[in-house]
Amino acid sequence: MTGGSKTTGAINERLARVANARGWALGVGSIRAAVEQPELASTFDVRRWAPDIPVIANLGAVQLNYGFTTADFQRAVDIAGADMLVLHLNTLQEVFQPEGNTNFSGLFQRIENLCRELEVPVGVKEVGFGIDGVTAQRLYEAGVAFIDVAGAGGTSWVQVEKYRNNNPVRRAAAEAFADWGIPTAECIQEVRALNPEGALIGSGGLYTGVDAAKALALGADLAGFGRSLLESAVASDDALNERLEQVEFELRTVMFGIGAGRIEDLKQTSRLVERR
Repeated sequence: MTGGSKTTGAINERLARVANARGWALGVGSIRAAVEQPELASTFDVRRWAPDIPVIANLGAVQLNYGFTTADFQRAVDIAGADMLVLHLNTLQEVFQPEGNTNFSGLFQRIENLCRELEVPVGVKEVGFGIDGVTAQRLYEAGVAFIDVAGAGGTSWVQVEKYRNNNPVRRAAAEAFADWGIPTAECIQEVRALNPEGALIGSGGLYTGVDAAKALALGADLAGFGRSLLESAVASDDALNERLEQVEFELRTVMFGIGAGRIEDLKQTSRLVERR
């Protein structure tokens, strides 16, 4: 969730430059701040640093119930110079936000309308709590072009919001949801089982190229990394480049180790087993 300040704008710039150099797709954090405050737009303008890779803009789906129009979502796409838009679903995060928006009613129809009206493909993602197979099926049927399961196992935004909330009841209640969500591996398997052809991103707690290999072997088309890259992205171009190189090396080594010469071979492997 970068952008909106001088410091986070610099992080976005570094992520964009290094991702472009290594051929990684780039998804930005929520662009809502820049849609509402145009003076912040430059902190999300990653396309100028990443001319050659796919860029994914990001806005909360719930904003469809709070006055955002198709033009506002297109504005988010334009700000990032994006090829596509992802709508994030973050129900529990909104519950624990001091200023949270919790009216999620009727969003399926509004998402379907947006998919028809927007100029670029629209995807849907969670923020660390996971998307199950049946929900994914409904979203694909509504016209969603891709889904990022963003399952449990990485950042818990309930715990993040706990530290922003001064309400003692909400802060204490957040502890009950510390392990809330569907694990990423389970999400990928469920979504793929019910939607064999749907474009699918596996993210949520991925740290290594071995994690990426597992996500791909379970059925994801892409593997997504977030918090695990942040320390390097804050440090320097060299640190971030080295971190991405390590992930790539780990992924290639997994493929070498099981005799998978291509990603497609990895996705069809029988070498992935559950340890008991």
